[in-house]
Order: sequence, then C-alpha cells, then structure tokens
Amino acid sequence: MPSQVIAVANQKGGVGKTTTSVNLAACLAALGQRVLLVDLDAQANATSGLGFEKTEGGSAYRALLGDEPLAPRIKPTAYARLELLPSELDLCGADVELPRLENHLHRLALALEPVRRDDARDLILVDCPPSLGILTLNAFAAADYLLVPLQCEYYALEGITVMTRLLDRLRDAGTSPGLQLLGVLMTMFDGRTRLSQQVVSEVREHFKEVVFDTVIPRTTRLAEAPSFGKPIIDYDPYSAGAAAYEVLAQEVLARLKRVPA
Repeated sequence: MPSQVIAVANQKGGVGKTTTSVNLAACLAALGQRVLLVDLDAQANATSGLGFEKTEGGSAYRALLGDEPLAPRIKPTAYARLELLPSELDLCGADVELPRLENHLHRLALALEPVRRDDARDLILVDCPPSLGILTLNAFAAADYLLVPLQCEYYALEGITVMTRLLDRLRDAGTSPGLQLLGVLMTMFDGRTRLSQQVVSEVREHFKEVVFDTVIPRTTRLAEAPSFGKPIIDYDPYSAGAAAYEVLAQEVLARLKRVPA
C-alpha cells in the first residue's frame, strides 16, 4: 500500500508550520509509524530542526527537474523510523525552472511516486514554503491530505479561508482531485489572553470538526528546540509542547484510520 502524503502548509510565515512538521513527524515515528519528512522550503528550517547542516546539492531540486531519482537524497535521522529529505538554497531556483517543464505542477508527485511505493514508509510529511508558489502547489498535487497550522491571531479566519478556496480550485481544475483537508491546527495558543481564546472559538464555530481538538501552546521550550537540532519530545519530553504534539500525533492517526502503536 503506498505511503500516505500529508502537506503541512500555510501561505503565511510564522504560524508554526515547520515546528509542526518536525514535531508531528517525530511523534508519529515514536508511535511506531515509519515517517519521511520532506523539507520543501529553501530556508531549510526543518532540516536544521532535525540537526542537519545545509549541504549543497542535497535537496529535492534535481529530482524535481527530472535529472535524478529522489530516494538517494533521503537521510536517516537520529530517531528510529524517522527519515529526512533535506533542503537547501538551490530550491529557490524551482520558481524559475519548474514552470518551463511539462507537468510543472506534478513534478513532486512524479519524483515521490517510487518512494511512496517501495513499502519502506507509512507516512510522508511535506513541509511547504510559507507561500502559495509553485513548490507549495506541487506539494498539494502530490499529497493525499492537507494540514493547515493556524496561529491564534486576528487574521486567522482570513488565512484558512484562502487555503480552503485554493483547495477547492485545485480539485475543480483536476490538479489535486483527491486532496482532502485533514485538519486545521491552532498554534501559538496563549491561554492567558482573551484574543487566543476568541480566535479558537471563532475558528471552531466556522469550521466545526475540521479543527483538531489539540491546541499547540506558545512555549519557550518549543521555540528553543530547533536551535539544538532536536524535536521537542527529545529536547524536553515532559514539557507542555511535547505533550501537545504527542496528542496531536494520536489525533492525526485516528483521522487517518491508523491505530497508534
């Protein structure tokens, strides 16, 4: 059975997208899932967040162009059942090069297909750039599910509305006909502020069961972990952030109809 692909995306930066990608991948692996995290952002924050240096030529760029297979670029991490496809600055060239190619919105899907079918992984998470550019659209075309992190701030509803509208357009155009919204994840929640509580309440009112029950808190330990190249369950396994992502991983598996180990 092919691996299931989850794109983690939001057109805005600073909403906890990469933090969610890294920590959800680590927690899913800890629950027994064989996980590949694909860093599709040229900033390579997910790469450094797992303790890897940016290496010239180490990203998916050449595979997206069709010059080489994707599999040799996949690296084992320090964590059991968790692999990484790193990123580096050459991915910046994708915005220029990919539109010139045939099937330019399906280059990632084509490159991932052998990886999905080699029976070595259960789940593939794609950390998308903070934009709706060609790399993010490629992730959508390659994915089965979309997970949208949403910061607890005033413009949250506007952000998710843009994402759902784009999702509908991609389905209607046949670019991503099977793509489903796995869920909306509220991040950077500060229970001491009325604003955070109001935003969560409004998003739940509008999007009902699409919103995950789990809410990711704003914590210093979560913010510190990437600078040490560790997911939060390794950096501070007893913190509130670690507990939140562990529960989120179980909730994701339940939505995917996978039973946690």
